[in-house]
Amino acid sequence: MTKLKGHLPVILAGLVVGIASVVLVALGNPVNMGFCIACFLRDIAGGVGMHRAAIVQYIRPEIIGLVLGAMIMAMAGKEFKVRGGSSPMTRFVLGFCVMVGALMFLGCPLRMVIRLGGGDGNAILGLIGFIIGIFVGTLFLKAGFSLKKSQPQPKIEGVLMPAVNVGLLILVIAAPAFIFFSTEGPGSMRAPIAAALIAGLVVGAIAQRSRLCMAGGIRDAMMLKDFHLLMGFVAIFVAVLVGNLIVGGMGLKGGFNPGFAGQAVAHTDGLWNLLGMVLVGLGSVLLGGCPLRQLILSGSGNSDSSVAVLGMVVGAAFCHNFGLASSTDGPSFAGKVAVIIGLVLVCAIGAGNTKKA
Repeated sequence: MTKLKGHLPVILAGLVVGIASVVLVALGNPVNMGFCIACFLRDIAGGVGMHRAAIVQYIRPEIIGLVLGAMIMAMAGKEFKVRGGSSPMTRFVLGFCVMVGALMFLGCPLRMVIRLGGGDGNAILGLIGFIIGIFVGTLFLKAGFSLKKSQPQPKIEGVLMPAVNVGLLILVIAAPAFIFFSTEGPGSMRAPIAAALIAGLVVGAIAQRSRLCMAGGIRDAMMLKDFHLLMGFVAIFVAVLVGNLIVGGMGLKGGFNPGFAGQAVAHTDGLWNLLGMVLVGLGSVLLGGCPLRQLILSGSGNSDSSVAVLGMVVGAAFCHNFGLASSTDGPSFAGKVAVIIGLVLVCAIGAGNTKKA
């Protein structure tokens, strides 16, 4: 009983994330995309004009809420510690590569679990790839991989990322003419701003306190036989699965739709679903956390994670400007090449930053 009590925070966090995802879909977000870090960062990149893919342009309040919720909880718990300076360029490149893999699969690790809970069989291949990538990452960790220790930095470094998100919130509410809003496609499917922001704030706060991390759960299970964080991973799946069965029975948007073909914002190329998530898993381990965890850390004063998030945003814009991102029709040739280059590059970064190297 005592052991279970110690796991309750991360289990609760997983349940909250899963429930929030189902509710946000019912309120307007794309099916099986109630909460997707990669997709929402891509939408934000389009919303501020960094790419011109008209169907994925919208400043997502969920991301803003994640960062601000994490900051509020970190400050309340006296855990807002401003640190950084640990291989910033390497972290930027790793974030960029993680986004390349995510947009090959069409989703981050969080969306992978959400897709599984919605019955999307293509996410099974993504999960296998994610596990393989994390396993390769643990080999680098065991060999002594490190991006060196971060150092205390001026407080302004820690508040800049939350400040940027406050600016984004003002833009999405004010909706000036120079901001882009999709009128069709996934970017046009969105929950009300207030609901999306509140969901982000709640998830950000609870994820900060629980240390919820998609990659960290599998990594710790492999390396340390520690299943604590993995319980949060499982809790998200259970909450999404049960939630989808409930909303489906009520006739609301969402529901459980088992199969491979015809899944929302997904493709059926199993090999590239797998390889895309291999890149995401490996890059996340080397970064020290999945895209969700990087956002939470960026709101908690960690400027290294802020650099990784910026790498993801630039990566998303690059993928759509140069045709690297997959579509529902499948991956592009350029996207396949980019994933292979990304795998080679990330492995080179892993090898070049080990003690044995």
